[in-house]
Amino acid sequence: MTDAAFSADLLFVLAVAMMTGVTYFMRAGGYWLMGRLPLTDRVRRGLEALPGAIIISTILPIVLKGDLALGLSLLSAIAVMALLRKDFIAVAAAVVTAALLRSAGI
Repeated sequence: MTDAAFSADLLFVLAVAMMTGVTYFMRAGGYWLMGRLPLTDRVRRGLEALPGAIIISTILPIVLKGDLALGLSLLSAIAVMALLRKDFIAVAAAVVTAALLRSAGI
């Protein structure tokens, strides 16, 4: 197959290979570094808080640019997560809330 959809120039392949290498070495370096740090209470609390901080920093700009339906969907996901502590159900609640609000014209 020599179709144009399956061809890639050398610069593209080189860029993807370099990004793959950098990603691998960053992840491996993180594991290597964390293997040498003592896991004190303070470090453990920081690591436990990290996923929530990443989620908030990713979602907050989207919510601030969004509309009422998006904000209410996020609130429904937060409420379900606080009550049930089930990720999948919280996502499903947000999707259902968004669908209902969009169908209502909000």
